[in-house]
Amino acid sequence: RDITERKRLSDKIQSMAHYDQLTSLANRALFQDRLSQAVALARRRRSKLGLLYLDLDRFKPVNDNYGHAAGDMLLCAVAERLREAIRASDTVARLGGDEFAVILTEIGSRADAEAVTEKLRLSIDQPYPLDDVIVAIGASVGIAVFPDDAAFGEDLVKWADQDMYRRKQAPKAGAPHDQP
Repeated sequence: RDITERKRLSDKIQSMAHYDQLTSLANRALFQDRLSQAVALARRRRSKLGLLYLDLDRFKPVNDNYGHAAGDMLLCAVAERLREAIRASDTVARLGGDEFAVILTEIGSRADAEAVTEKLRLSIDQPYPLDDVIVAIGASVGIAVFPDDAAFGEDLVKWADQDMYRRKQAPKAGAPHDQP
């Protein structure tokens, strides 16, 4: 018997369970699984891993002023830039809304995570052409390093999230505040 249709449906269900439908990035469930595996591997190898927690700055005005379709286009463009900026061995996930996370496996130090953070921020800061308008956004990025900041995945997420909010509250030089 031909099981092509059954296989296609099974693949679609697996994709829906593990990947964000808009951006095709890992979703929260796959992110949690990969983070627990990365922590276990880092613990076994006595190595470090970095966790970056990103929240887009000035995303809401894009949605409000240009509509959800423009917001979705922007999220897809951000996802592509994040995907291009990290190694194939790392994981980038969309956690929901305009929040993303990146798992950096086998880093040497916090400085490595900071260097990747700067690379991501510079990429995200570049203008985005969306149909008839060009928008500018930014990102606040929090960093947590295993085992320096936390010994468990959920604690790394909390640490990186808190660091991101601390950085989001800090004034950013040259950042436009009144328009997208």
